Amino acid sequence: MSTIPSLSELEAHDDFIQRHVGPDAKEIRAMLKALGVTSLDALIEQTIPENIRQKEPLALPGARTEANVAENARELASANVVMRSMIGLGYYDTHTPAVIRRNILENPGWYTAYTPYQAEVSQGRMQALLNYQQMVMDLTGMELANASLLDEGTAAAEAMAMARRVAKSDSDVFFVDGDCHPQTIAIVQTRARLMGIDVVVANAAEDLANHKPFAVLVQYPGSSGDITDPTPAIEQAHELGALAIVASDLLALTQLKSPGEMGADVVLGNSQRFGVPMGYGGPHAAFFATRDAYKRAMPGRIIGVSVDSNGNTALRMALQTREQHIRRDKATSNICTAQVLLAVMAGFYAVYHGAEGLKRIGDRTHRMTGIAAGALEAAGYQLVNSRFFDTVTVETPKRSNGIAK
Repeated sequence: MSTIPSLSELEAHDDFIQRHVGPDAKEIRAMLKALGVTSLDALIEQTIPENIRQKEPLALPGARTEANVAENARELASANVVMRSMIGLGYYDTHTPAVIRRNILENPGWYTAYTPYQAEVSQGRMQALLNYQQMVMDLTGMELANASLLDEGTAAAEAMAMARRVAKSDSDVFFVDGDCHPQTIAIVQTRARLMGIDVVVANAAEDLANHKPFAVLVQYPGSSGDITDPTPAIEQAHELGALAIVASDLLALTQLKSPGEMGADVVLGNSQRFGVPMGYGGPHAAFFATRDAYKRAMPGRIIGVSVDSNGNTALRMALQTREQHIRRDKATSNICTAQVLLAVMAGFYAVYHGAEGLKRIGDRTHRMTGIAAGALEAAGYQLVNSRFFDTVTVETPKRSNGIAK
């Protein structure tokens, strides 16, 4: 009598392998036969040096079924405590419209897009990315935008690298205003060390005249929440022969004068608050906009409108600047990831609400901040910045040994 299999043996422990690992047993035998070996072990013995082979199998627990893994993931997720984030600094609570969540974020036709290359990009996805580019151009007031970068900090580092290439200056100084986001400053400093660039972090209004940088980075609104007109810093940068780079916030730009109107050469930031969940800190699709004159030097990918062989309008990847796309010594970017899914979500968020809807959201955000600021002042706290969009900095009582003075 044959042995009755246990319930555990009847579970589909190899479901994941069968669904996600391409070749089945028959196909593996055919490939081994073509290679002239009898087994995978024999193939490994012929190709992997013995001195780097592990002799014993890995001490791994038994495989779980996909249903077990999903159940365990739900149990772990239920332990998370969802609270309201007050960190700011480019990270904001936002609402993802149900239609975008259901049809894009939860749709494998969209969420499997990681880093698109020409051959695998559909016309529909390129249309969505073209919408994203146009949204960024409209809000920043710039002539050209790419189809996203990794995040805001690395976008600032990419702007520094681009400015170094195109600026008509022999300076090695990159000036960063002290009211930029701290994570952005840290990333710029790390990248600069490897490029031989001297990063000066100071107050642009007071200290820029004491330096001769090849580019200047300011935040608008500032990381503290203060809204300082960047026009003087932009004009002074140009007088010094430097490029003016402005890190900004797309929602704030629905209420404020655009950096492009002020003469900025590069405008960057992230699009997280356009319907993209914070995701435990990101990364979130960065936007990068610049002048048309710098299109050959800008990082990332640009979706362009073209004409196919039949004379029909068609979209294409007009510019790709990474090492995989062109000769390594000609590459203008080392960013390996365009946040395609999140850029698509942000673009559709703008389409979903429309221009007036985005302005209304921005106005409501500012109004709520004003109410909070008034309540803080009424409670006796002093606001550091009186001009703000959605962030205020408050002076708090000094403490010694945990006791408020």
